[in-house]
Amino acid sequence: MEHFTIATVAEESPDFRRVLWTGKHTQLVIMTIPPGGEIGEEVHEEIDQILTFVSGTGEARISGQTRKVTQGDLVVVPAGRKHNFVNTGPNPLVLYTIYGPPEHSDQAVHHTKEEADAMEEAGKDEPPTN
Repeated sequence: MEHFTIATVAEESPDFRRVLWTGKHTQLVIMTIPPGGEIGEEVHEEIDQILTFVSGTGEARISGQTRKVTQGDLVVVPAGRKHNFVNTGPNPLVLYTIYGPPEHSDQAVHHTKEEADAMEEAGKDEPPTN
């Protein structure tokens, strides 16, 4: 059994992205987006994503719609939808997200967005094959 006090684990992570757990069908990831930062516009063609916000303030931009997000909010991004999440506040925007199926390498840690982008571009952040 895996057990996380997820808000605490997410709040304590300074990393842009950290994979906490990877299963056959889903993956749990925590993220910390610095003030003025963003995840970056993307589309996951075959992956659903559920994001829960632990602290901070930001914007969810999905398929041309924009909504404010803050602590306690949950946003669902169905597969095939263009999306981005932007930190609009003075503090880090902290969240955890569940991908189904997994999106990233098991146990991947990306300290910064730049590092995450470089790993993805190099093809070194591929999900496990089951």
